[in-house]
Amino acid sequence: MTRHRARHGSQWTTGMKRTAVLIALCGLIGGCASTDSFIAADLEPGQLPAPDITLNIAGLGPCTDNPDRSLRLDASQPVHILVHGCFGSSGQFRGLAQVLAFHGQQSACFTYDDRARLSEVADELRTAVTRLAAQSRAPEITVIGHSQGALIARKAMTAPPGTRSPGRPVDLRLVTISGPFAGIAAARTCGRTWLYPLSFGIVPLSCYLATGPKWADITYSSRFIREPGALDAQVASYLKIDTDERDSCRREEGGRCVEDDDIFTLDEQRQEQVESDARTTRVVVRAGHVEIVGDKRVAPKKLIALLQEQGVLRPTPAASLPAFGSLLARVYESKPAP
Repeated sequence: MTRHRARHGSQWTTGMKRTAVLIALCGLIGGCASTDSFIAADLEPGQLPAPDITLNIAGLGPCTDNPDRSLRLDASQPVHILVHGCFGSSGQFRGLAQVLAFHGQQSACFTYDDRARLSEVADELRTAVTRLAAQSRAPEITVIGHSQGALIARKAMTAPPGTRSPGRPVDLRLVTISGPFAGIAAARTCGRTWLYPLSFGIVPLSCYLATGPKWADITYSSRFIREPGALDAQVASYLKIDTDERDSCRREEGGRCVEDDDIFTLDEQRQEQVESDARTTRVVVRAGHVEIVGDKRVAPKKLIALLQEQGVLRPTPAASLPAFGSLLARVYESKPAP
């Protein structure tokens, strides 16, 4: 009996020590890497077709932080829906939307509460995609999610058991980038259910305070992670981009790294059930977590090349390369204000 109590006492002490740092690790637990906000200005039209409809669909809007969330599209053209990670906003995908526009491809951004249950947000995204398909004549809708947005995007593209794909037939494509499909390692303590009674409820409470209700979906033991679900029959292809983020650096000062860009390991991004679908193409790229999608310091050239290679982004005509280089420098590589 004494030995039994001592063992559980040791487990409780260890669990409490881990719990004590959960709030301090809030950003890591949530799978977040803050990025610089882009301005709220409208996108440059690039080669976009002229819009012929205006839609108001909950959660969808232009990829800027403009308070006007009306979506103006050419109803007959494909649409790319961009899904940001946490600490994000539509404006933080303005750069990628601008890259698409330069190539004549239109986009919309999905905005959500990044502390909400991921399962609930995925339902909201699924509804938004369904409404977009129903209210337009878009032949193809591509959903692209980064980080936490990758988890949401894939779950939204699964078919809930016992349901049919709603709305008119439309080709769906899915792209996920740097998604922690095996659960977030920094949140492992949150997933150890045996600690809940031993900590007198402190573990789940700390996890909730750190990340909000979504904590229950991001751990290795959560149903959201363990049962990712099968992709909807309307999903024609799934491009899964995993990032090898080792030794990546987001910001240097005086020749040394002062802010790394290593958020998720490759092990955190692997999930057998997610990758087993025959429609899935997995690609590993050596890039930092923020570097891959770009920010105000660096353009996402590796991602652009990969999306073009995989047929998601149209090729850049040779005659347009100088103009495209100028666009990248203007949109991504401007220096942050002192």
